Amino acid sequence: MFNIFKKKKYVDIYSPINGRLLKIEDVPDPVFSQKMVGDGVALEPTEGIVYSPVNGTLIQLFPTKHALGIKTEEGLEILIHIGMDTVEMKGNGFESFVSEGEKVKVGDKLIKFDMELVKKEHPLTSPIIITNMDIVDKIVKEPDGEEVKAGNTKVMRVYLK
Repeated sequence: MFNIFKKKKYVDIYSPINGRLLKIEDVPDPVFSQKMVGDGVALEPTEGIVYSPVNGTLIQLFPTKHALGIKTEEGLEILIHIGMDTVEMKGNGFESFVSEGEKVKVGDKLIKFDMELVKKEHPLTSPIIITNMDIVDKIVKEPDGEEVKAGNTKVMRVYLK
């Protein structure tokens, strides 16, 4: 009877970028592939726009706009990192449409990036990471190699403790 007051025990995470789904272990950076900052998936983008993969609040927007963090209503924290070592670009080729503290919904446009500019110097592989694994019971990931559509294709279901 009182279950209506309980929080949902899982969070569905949708693709934030149009592209191809990859295993986190295939990311060409050990910080991500060895899950040092958390677990998740990665994407090989086919379009230079990042959309919100969840409903939540933007808790971090890096000054270089190459990465951002979103906290869901359930308390799950998600890092979206565009490309590898793109912090070195110092924001060149990145444009943000949101600010820290802003509420976002699945499919909201967050960042635009110049794929050709990134590709000249860095891999485009973009990790989507759960950074607060202490509240995670398990993650069910969709099969890698799949083509995904931003805001429409579920890439992970994260079960909470």
